[in-house]
Amino acid sequence: MSIEAIPAEKPKRNYNVLFGLTLLALLVLLWIVLSLATPSFASGNNIANLLRQGSMIAIMAVGQTFVIITGGIDLSVGAVVGFATVVVALLINAGVPIAVAILITLLVGVAIGLFHGFGIVKMGLPPFIITLATLTSLRGIGLLMTNGNSININSDSFTAFSRNSFVGIPNLFWMVILVGVPAYVFLHHSRWGRYLFSVGSNAEASRLSGVNVQRTIYMAYTLSGLCAAFVGVLLAARIGIGNPTQAEGWELQAIASSVIGGTSLFGAVGSVHGPLLGAFILATINNGANLLNVNSFWQRIITGALIIIIVYFDGLRRRGK
Repeated sequence: MSIEAIPAEKPKRNYNVLFGLTLLALLVLLWIVLSLATPSFASGNNIANLLRQGSMIAIMAVGQTFVIITGGIDLSVGAVVGFATVVVALLINAGVPIAVAILITLLVGVAIGLFHGFGIVKMGLPPFIITLATLTSLRGIGLLMTNGNSININSDSFTAFSRNSFVGIPNLFWMVILVGVPAYVFLHHSRWGRYLFSVGSNAEASRLSGVNVQRTIYMAYTLSGLCAAFVGVLLAARIGIGNPTQAEGWELQAIASSVIGGTSLFGAVGSVHGPLLGAFILATINNGANLLNVNSFWQRIITGALIIIIVYFDGLRRRGK
């Protein structure tokens, strides 16, 4: 039996398309309601700010989705973002060319992802444990590197990018498209994408079908680390500092965006467009709540309720097969 013979990919894809359309309708409805509820929501500055807010979580959610599809989890992505801001800040301030500094920072993210793959594949550690250990360790390493201080980035050309726009659309949102398009092709139109779904469905059956399960796990966590490091570069450019405590809790937002976007925590179900929409739904809820002076605690309650509802219906869908 070959990987091409593994069934159910088309039904899952049809489910993802239908769910994606539902999410898009929900996002449009939220924008309409908030535009009517507060005139400041539809202002150009607020929309640009909302897009910037959602863009970085959206990119993290894409990387997280690759991991969740395999049946794993990556709790370290927020710490990787914070650590990446420190790495790129130190490199730029040391006189390293911006392009080289960015490349090195991305390679650090790749190395962290490979470490996670090694811990899972070779050491037999659960994904939850190895990525949780990285989360705490990277925060500590970053604090040691900076002596607990923030590092101001002395490069206007580096920080200007994240604050500018192209044809009226913030540059950070264009980075979502830059990541999202190849990620979509990779996940839905390549054999490597099919391998991710296969491993998440049944790792042993995939191995017997000729899939290199270990390599697939390495690949998923490497992509997650790469996306997180890229977000770290964007965050450093936006705020103009390197600080290892930045992006605290963002791993939960990335997971929530992925789950709200239809990625199953049981594995083998997911898409790229779903988590992107999920990230902007959360950003819209948070932005609208702030404009309406809703207590921030309610934002967390709403996010938690959305996760419970979606995971519940995902369980019903699975039992209904």
